[in-house]
Amino acid sequence: MAWNEPGNNDKDPWKNKGGKNQGPPDLDELLNDLGKKVTGIFGGKGNGKSTGGSFPSGKNFSSIGISLVLIIAIVVYAFSGFYTIKEAEKGIVLRFGQYSGTVDPGINWKWTFIDRIIPVDMQSTRDLPASGFMLTQDENVVRVDMQIQYRVMNARNYIFSVTNADDSLSQSLDSALRYVVGHSTMDDILTSGREQIRQSVWQELEKIIAPYNLGLIIVDVNFKDARPPNEVKDAFDDAISAQEDEVRFLREAEAYARGIEPRARGRVKRIEQEALAYKGRVVLEAEGEVARFAKILPEYQAAPEVTRQRLYIATMEKVYSNTSKVMVDVEGGNNMMYLPLDKIMQQSSTNLAAPQSIQSTQQKLNVNTSPTDFGRSDRFTRGRN
Repeated sequence: MAWNEPGNNDKDPWKNKGGKNQGPPDLDELLNDLGKKVTGIFGGKGNGKSTGGSFPSGKNFSSIGISLVLIIAIVVYAFSGFYTIKEAEKGIVLRFGQYSGTVDPGINWKWTFIDRIIPVDMQSTRDLPASGFMLTQDENVVRVDMQIQYRVMNARNYIFSVTNADDSLSQSLDSALRYVVGHSTMDDILTSGREQIRQSVWQELEKIIAPYNLGLIIVDVNFKDARPPNEVKDAFDDAISAQEDEVRFLREAEAYARGIEPRARGRVKRIEQEALAYKGRVVLEAEGEVARFAKILPEYQAAPEVTRQRLYIATMEKVYSNTSKVMVDVEGGNNMMYLPLDKIMQQSSTNLAAPQSIQSTQQKLNVNTSPTDFGRSDRFTRGRN
Protein backbone atom coordinates (compact mmCIF):
# COMPACT_ATOMS: atom_id res chain seq x y z
CA MET A 1 0.00 0.00 0.00
CA ALA A 2 1.41 3.39 -0.94
CA TRP A 3 1.93 6.13 1.59
CA ASN A 4 -0.50 8.41 -0.22
CA GLU A 5 -3.40 5.90 -0.36
CA PRO A 6 -6.37 6.44 1.92
CA GLY A 7 -5.98 4.80 5.26
CA ASN A 8 -2.14 5.11 5.31
CA ASN A 9 -1.92 8.31 7.38
CA ASP A 10 0.99 7.08 9.48
CA LYS A 11 3.34 7.23 6.51
CA ASP A 12 2.36 10.71 5.38
CA PRO A 13 5.58 12.77 5.38
CA TRP A 14 3.60 15.98 5.71
CA LYS A 15 1.68 14.56 8.70
CA ASN A 16 -1.70 15.67 7.42
CA LYS A 17 -4.63 14.54 9.48
CA GLY A 18 -7.76 12.93 8.09
CA GLY A 19 -6.17 12.58 4.69
CA LYS A 20 -6.95 16.15 3.80
CA ASN A 21 -4.65 18.77 2.22
CA GLN A 22 -2.21 16.21 0.96
CA GLY A 23 0.26 18.78 -0.35
CA PRO A 24 3.28 20.54 1.11
CA PRO A 25 2.60 22.81 4.09
CA ASP A 26 2.13 26.53 3.66
CA LEU A 27 5.20 28.82 3.89
CA ASP A 28 3.57 30.78 6.72
CA GLU A 29 3.30 27.64 8.77
CA LEU A 30 6.99 26.86 8.25
CA LEU A 31 7.95 30.38 9.30
CA ASN A 32 5.70 30.10 12.36
CA ASP A 33 7.34 26.83 13.35
CA LEU A 34 10.80 28.37 12.85
CA GLY A 35 9.78 31.43 14.88
CA LYS A 36 8.56 29.26 17.71
CA LYS A 37 11.84 27.42 17.86
CA VAL A 38 13.85 30.64 17.85
CA THR A 39 11.55 32.16 20.51
CA GLY A 40 11.92 29.09 22.63
CA ILE A 41 15.67 29.27 22.44
CA PHE A 42 15.86 32.96 23.40
CA GLY A 43 12.87 32.87 25.80
CA GLY A 44 10.85 35.40 23.79
CA LYS A 45 7.15 36.10 24.28
CA GLY A 46 4.50 37.37 21.91
CA ASN A 47 0.81 37.86 21.46
CA GLY A 48 0.35 34.93 19.07
CA LYS A 49 -1.27 31.73 20.35
CA SER A 50 0.61 28.47 20.28
CA THR A 51 1.40 25.51 22.47
CA GLY A 52 4.94 26.74 23.17
CA GLY A 53 4.09 30.45 23.71
CA SER A 54 3.39 33.48 21.61
CA PHE A 55 5.40 34.37 18.40
CA PRO A 56 5.05 37.05 15.75
CA SER A 57 3.29 36.31 12.57
CA GLY A 58 5.14 35.18 9.41
CA LYS A 59 5.01 38.63 7.83
CA ASN A 60 6.67 40.29 10.84
CA PHE A 61 9.33 37.58 10.94
CA SER A 62 10.17 38.16 7.29
CA SER A 63 10.75 41.88 7.90
CA ILE A 64 12.98 41.11 10.86
CA GLY A 65 15.05 38.68 8.79
CA ILE A 66 15.50 41.20 6.02
CA SER A 67 16.62 43.82 8.54
CA LEU A 68 19.16 41.43 10.00
CA VAL A 69 20.48 40.61 6.57
CA LEU A 70 20.76 44.30 5.75
CA ILE A 71 22.60 45.03 9.00
CA ILE A 72 25.02 42.19 8.41
CA ALA A 73 25.60 43.34 4.83
CA ILE A 74 26.27 46.90 5.98
CA VAL A 75 28.76 45.69 8.60
CA VAL A 76 30.54 43.49 6.07
CA TYR A 77 30.62 46.34 3.57
CA ALA A 78 32.04 48.74 6.15
CA PHE A 79 34.79 46.34 7.16
CA SER A 80 35.62 45.49 3.57
CA GLY A 81 36.52 49.14 2.92
CA PHE A 82 39.57 49.15 5.20
CA TYR A 83 42.99 48.75 3.53
CA THR A 84 46.65 49.40 4.35
CA ILE A 85 49.27 51.39 2.43
CA LYS A 86 52.86 50.35 3.19
CA GLU A 87 55.41 52.79 4.56
CA ALA A 88 57.36 53.11 1.32
CA GLU A 89 54.21 53.53 -0.82
CA LYS A 90 51.54 56.03 -1.68
CA GLY A 91 48.04 55.15 -2.83
CA ILE A 92 46.30 56.57 -5.90
CA VAL A 93 42.51 56.72 -5.35
CA LEU A 94 40.27 56.19 -8.38
CA ARG A 95 36.56 56.88 -7.86
CA PHE A 96 34.45 55.44 -10.66
CA GLY A 97 37.71 55.22 -12.65
CA GLN A 98 38.61 58.90 -12.24
CA TYR A 99 41.51 60.24 -10.17
CA SER A 100 40.25 61.37 -6.77
CA GLY A 101 43.37 61.88 -4.66
CA THR A 102 46.44 60.40 -3.04
CA VAL A 103 46.58 58.69 0.34
CA ASP A 104 49.58 58.40 2.65
CA PRO A 105 50.94 55.23 4.26
CA GLY A 106 48.85 53.68 7.00
CA ILE A 107 45.32 52.28 7.47
CA ASN A 108 42.70 53.96 5.29
CA TRP A 109 39.09 53.35 4.23
CA LYS A 110 37.49 53.35 0.80
CA TRP A 111 34.09 52.89 -0.72
CA THR A 112 34.03 49.29 -1.82
CA PHE A 113 33.01 48.78 -5.47
CA ILE A 114 33.28 52.57 -5.94
CA ASP A 115 36.88 53.41 -5.13
CA ARG A 116 39.95 51.65 -6.47
CA ILE A 117 43.38 52.00 -4.83
CA ILE A 118 46.63 51.72 -6.81
CA PRO A 119 49.72 51.50 -4.51
CA VAL A 120 52.91 53.06 -5.87
CA ASP A 121 56.37 52.37 -4.40
CA MET A 122 58.04 55.74 -3.80
CA GLN A 123 61.31 54.80 -2.08
CA SER A 124 62.72 51.73 -3.80
CA THR A 125 65.49 52.32 -6.34
CA ARG A 126 64.79 50.54 -9.62
CA ASP A 127 67.29 49.37 -12.25
CA LEU A 128 66.86 49.67 -15.99
CA PRO A 129 69.51 48.20 -18.36
CA ALA A 130 70.19 49.21 -21.95
CA SER A 131 72.57 47.58 -24.42
CA GLY A 132 73.12 46.93 -28.10
CA PHE A 133 75.40 47.39 -31.10
CA MET A 134 75.73 51.03 -32.10
CA LEU A 135 77.49 53.02 -34.80
CA THR A 136 80.06 55.59 -33.65
CA GLN A 137 80.98 58.91 -35.22
CA ASP A 138 84.03 57.42 -36.95
CA GLU A 139 81.81 54.68 -38.46
CA ASN A 140 82.84 51.84 -36.18
CA VAL A 141 80.48 49.36 -34.56
CA VAL A 142 80.64 48.98 -30.79
CA ARG A 143 78.52 47.18 -28.22
CA VAL A 144 77.66 49.34 -25.21
CA ASP A 145 76.06 48.18 -21.94
CA MET A 146 74.64 50.82 -19.63
CA GLN A 147 72.37 50.76 -16.60
CA ILE A 148 70.41 53.52 -14.87
CA GLN A 149 68.88 53.73 -11.41
CA TYR A 150 65.72 55.73 -10.81
CA ARG A 151 62.90 56.32 -8.32
CA VAL A 152 59.30 57.48 -8.48
CA MET A 153 59.01 61.13 -7.51
CA ASN A 154 55.35 61.89 -8.37
CA ALA A 155 52.89 59.02 -8.06
CA ARG A 156 50.09 60.67 -10.06
CA ASN A 157 52.35 61.51 -13.03
CA TYR A 158 53.88 58.05 -12.88
CA ILE A 159 50.43 56.44 -13.29
CA PHE A 160 48.58 58.85 -15.58
CA SER A 161 51.12 60.82 -17.66
CA VAL A 162 51.85 57.95 -20.05
CA THR A 163 50.56 54.45 -20.57
CA ASN A 164 53.67 52.82 -19.04
CA ALA A 165 56.27 55.10 -17.47
CA ASP A 166 58.89 52.33 -17.15
CA ASP A 167 58.62 51.41 -20.81
CA SER A 168 58.77 55.06 -21.86
CA LEU A 169 61.90 55.52 -19.76
CA SER A 170 63.48 52.44 -21.36
CA GLN A 171 62.86 53.77 -24.87
CA SER A 172 64.18 57.21 -23.88
CA LEU A 173 67.35 55.62 -22.45
CA ASP A 174 67.96 53.69 -25.67
CA SER A 175 67.46 56.85 -27.72
CA ALA A 176 69.80 58.94 -25.52
CA LEU A 177 72.48 56.24 -25.53
CA ARG A 178 72.45 55.86 -29.31
CA TYR A 179 72.55 59.62 -29.78
CA VAL A 180 75.59 60.08 -27.52
CA VAL A 181 77.45 57.08 -28.95
CA GLY A 182 76.72 58.28 -32.48
CA HIS A 183 78.45 61.58 -31.68
CA SER A 184 81.53 59.98 -30.06
CA THR A 185 84.59 58.26 -31.47
CA MET A 186 85.55 54.65 -30.88
CA ASP A 187 88.65 55.51 -28.86
CA ASP A 188 86.70 57.74 -26.49
CA ILE A 189 84.09 55.04 -25.90
CA LEU A 190 86.62 52.31 -25.21
CA THR A 191 89.26 54.24 -23.26
CA SER A 192 89.45 57.78 -21.96
CA GLY A 193 86.01 59.20 -22.74
CA ARG A 194 83.83 56.82 -20.73
CA GLU A 195 83.07 59.29 -17.95
CA GLN A 196 82.20 62.02 -20.41
CA ILE A 197 79.86 59.66 -22.27
CA ARG A 198 78.17 58.68 -19.01
CA GLN A 199 77.52 62.31 -18.12
CA SER A 200 76.30 63.07 -21.64
CA VAL A 201 73.84 60.15 -21.59
CA TRP A 202 72.51 61.32 -18.22
CA GLN A 203 71.94 64.87 -19.47
CA GLU A 204 70.40 63.74 -22.76
CA LEU A 205 68.05 61.31 -20.97
CA GLU A 206 66.76 64.00 -18.59
CA LYS A 207 66.25 66.30 -21.56
CA ILE A 208 64.17 63.66 -23.37
CA ILE A 209 61.88 62.68 -20.46
CA ALA A 210 61.30 66.24 -19.21
CA PRO A 211 58.31 67.04 -21.53
CA TYR A 212 56.51 63.78 -20.66
CA ASN A 213 56.33 64.39 -16.89
CA LEU A 214 56.90 60.74 -16.08
CA GLY A 215 57.13 61.45 -12.36
CA LEU A 216 60.56 59.77 -12.23
CA ILE A 217 63.96 60.99 -11.08
CA ILE A 218 67.27 59.57 -12.35
CA VAL A 219 69.49 58.61 -9.41
CA ASP A 220 72.59 57.34 -11.24
CA VAL A 221 73.88 56.22 -14.63
CA ASN A 222 76.41 53.38 -14.78
CA PHE A 223 78.60 52.74 -17.83
CA LYS A 224 79.06 48.99 -17.44
CA ASP A 225 80.93 47.88 -20.55
CA ALA A 226 81.92 48.85 -24.08
CA ARG A 227 83.58 46.46 -26.47
CA PRO A 228 83.99 46.04 -30.22
CA PRO A 229 82.48 43.12 -32.17
CA ASN A 230 84.11 39.74 -31.65
CA GLU A 231 85.50 39.71 -35.20
CA VAL A 232 87.82 42.65 -34.49
CA LYS A 233 88.13 42.31 -30.74
CA ASP A 234 91.79 41.15 -30.79
CA ALA A 235 92.92 44.14 -32.85
CA PHE A 236 91.11 46.54 -30.58
CA ASP A 237 92.57 44.85 -27.51
CA ASP A 238 96.07 45.40 -28.90
CA ALA A 239 95.31 49.04 -29.60
CA ILE A 240 93.91 49.53 -26.12
CA SER A 241 96.96 47.84 -24.58
CA ALA A 242 99.25 50.16 -26.53
CA GLN A 243 97.33 53.19 -25.34
CA GLU A 244 97.45 51.94 -21.76
CA ASP A 245 101.22 51.43 -22.07
CA GLU A 246 101.56 54.96 -23.41
CA VAL A 247 99.65 56.35 -20.46
CA ARG A 248 101.70 54.23 -18.05
CA PHE A 249 105.00 55.41 -19.55
CA LEU A 250 103.84 59.01 -19.33
CA ARG A 251 102.94 58.53 -15.68
CA GLU A 252 106.31 56.92 -14.95
CA ALA A 253 108.14 59.78 -16.71
CA GLU A 254 106.15 62.32 -14.73
CA ALA A 255 106.95 60.47 -11.51
CA TYR A 256 110.65 60.36 -12.43
CA ALA A 257 110.60 64.07 -13.23
CA ARG A 258 108.90 64.81 -9.93
CA GLY A 259 111.58 62.77 -8.15
CA ILE A 260 114.57 64.30 -9.98
CA GLU A 261 113.50 67.91 -9.81
CA PRO A 262 113.46 68.19 -5.99
CA ARG A 263 116.89 66.54 -5.77
CA ALA A 264 118.30 68.91 -8.39
CA ARG A 265 116.82 71.88 -6.57
CA GLY A 266 118.31 70.62 -3.33
CA ARG A 267 121.71 70.18 -4.94
CA VAL A 268 121.54 73.68 -6.39
CA LYS A 269 120.59 75.02 -3.00
CA ARG A 270 123.45 73.16 -1.37
CA ILE A 271 125.95 74.51 -3.91
CA GLU A 272 124.63 78.01 -3.35
CA GLN A 273 125.03 77.61 0.39
CA GLU A 274 128.56 76.23 -0.03
CA ALA A 275 129.44 79.15 -2.31
CA LEU A 276 128.09 81.61 0.23
CA ALA A 277 130.03 79.86 2.99
CA TYR A 278 133.22 79.87 0.90
CA LYS A 279 132.69 83.53 0.12
CA GLY A 280 132.22 84.32 3.78
CA ARG A 281 135.28 82.29 4.73
CA VAL A 282 137.47 83.95 2.10
CA VAL A 283 136.23 87.37 3.10
CA LEU A 284 136.93 86.68 6.76
CA GLU A 285 140.38 85.27 5.98
CA ALA A 286 141.18 88.31 3.85
CA GLU A 287 139.96 90.60 6.57
CA GLY A 288 142.13 88.70 9.08
CA GLU A 289 145.20 88.99 6.82
CA VAL A 290 144.53 92.66 6.37
CA ALA A 291 144.24 93.14 10.12
CA ARG A 292 147.44 91.16 10.70
CA PHE A 293 149.41 93.14 8.13
CA ALA A 294 147.93 96.32 9.50
CA LYS A 295 149.57 95.45 12.82
CA ILE A 296 152.85 94.45 11.16
CA LEU A 297 153.05 97.61 9.08
CA PRO A 298 154.20 99.89 11.94
CA GLU A 299 156.93 97.40 12.85
CA TYR A 300 158.03 97.15 9.25
CA GLN A 301 158.19 100.90 8.95
CA ALA A 302 160.27 101.03 12.13
CA ALA A 303 162.70 98.23 11.15
CA PRO A 304 162.13 97.04 7.56
CA GLU A 305 165.08 94.69 7.35
CA VAL A 306 164.39 92.92 10.62
CA THR A 307 160.71 92.55 9.81
CA ARG A 308 161.49 91.22 6.35
CA GLN A 309 163.91 88.66 7.74
CA ARG A 310 161.46 87.56 10.40
CA LEU A 311 158.66 87.07 7.90
CA TYR A 312 160.96 85.19 5.59
CA ILE A 313 162.19 82.92 8.35
CA ALA A 314 158.62 82.19 9.49
CA THR A 315 157.64 81.36 5.91
CA MET A 316 160.57 79.07 5.31
CA GLU A 317 159.93 77.35 8.61
CA LYS A 318 156.47 76.41 7.40
CA VAL A 319 157.81 75.30 4.02
CA TYR A 320 160.68 73.21 5.37
CA SER A 321 158.52 71.58 8.00
CA ASN A 322 156.54 69.86 5.24
CA THR A 323 159.44 68.84 2.96
CA SER A 324 162.28 66.37 3.10
CA LYS A 325 165.69 67.86 3.83
CA VAL A 326 169.28 66.79 3.24
CA MET A 327 171.79 68.08 5.81
CA VAL A 328 175.41 68.49 4.58
CA ASP A 329 178.26 69.59 6.87
CA VAL A 330 180.50 71.60 4.58
CA GLU A 331 182.65 73.21 7.26
CA GLY A 332 184.07 70.05 8.78
CA GLY A 333 186.63 67.85 7.14
CA ASN A 334 184.40 64.80 7.39
CA ASN A 335 181.96 64.79 4.51
CA MET A 336 179.14 62.75 5.78
CA MET A 337 175.78 62.66 4.03
CA TYR A 338 172.43 61.37 5.20
CA LEU A 339 170.04 60.60 2.34
CA PRO A 340 166.43 59.79 3.28
CA LEU A 341 165.87 57.82 0.08
CA ASP A 342 162.54 56.39 1.17
CA LYS A 343 161.16 59.87 1.82
CA ILE A 344 162.58 61.18 -1.43
CA MET A 345 160.99 58.35 -3.40
CA GLN A 346 157.62 58.84 -1.76
CA GLN A 347 157.66 62.57 -2.34
CA SER A 348 159.08 62.48 -5.86
CA SER A 349 155.56 62.77 -7.25
CA THR A 350 154.91 65.90 -5.18
CA ASN A 351 158.05 67.83 -6.12
CA LEU A 352 156.19 69.90 -8.66
CA ALA A 353 153.66 71.00 -6.08
CA ALA A 354 156.27 72.48 -3.73
CA PRO A 355 157.14 75.55 -5.85
CA GLN A 356 153.45 76.26 -6.24
CA SER A 357 152.90 76.11 -2.46
CA ILE A 358 155.87 78.40 -1.96
CA GLN A 359 154.56 80.80 -4.55
CA SER A 360 151.09 80.85 -2.99
CA THR A 361 152.58 81.39 0.45
CA GLN A 362 154.64 84.25 -0.85
CA GLN A 363 151.59 85.77 -2.45
CA LYS A 364 149.70 85.55 0.82
CA LEU A 365 152.54 87.12 2.75
CA ASN A 366 153.20 89.63 -0.02
CA VAL A 367 156.93 89.21 0.50
CA ASN A 368 159.39 89.62 -2.42
CA THR A 369 162.33 87.32 -2.09
CA SER A 370 165.52 87.38 -4.09
CA PRO A 371 168.44 85.00 -4.61
CA THR A 372 170.52 87.04 -2.22
CA ASP A 373 167.87 86.46 0.43
CA PHE A 374 168.12 82.74 -0.08
CA GLY A 375 171.85 83.00 0.23
CA ARG A 376 171.50 84.85 3.48
CA SER A 377 168.99 82.31 4.65
CA ASP A 378 171.39 79.48 3.89
CA ARG A 379 174.14 81.16 5.80
CA PHE A 380 171.78 81.91 8.63
CA THR A 381 170.68 78.30 8.73
CA ARG A 382 174.20 76.97 8.66
CA GLY A 383 175.20 79.38 11.35
CA ARG A 384 172.41 78.21 13.59
CA ASN A 385 173.20 74.57 12.97
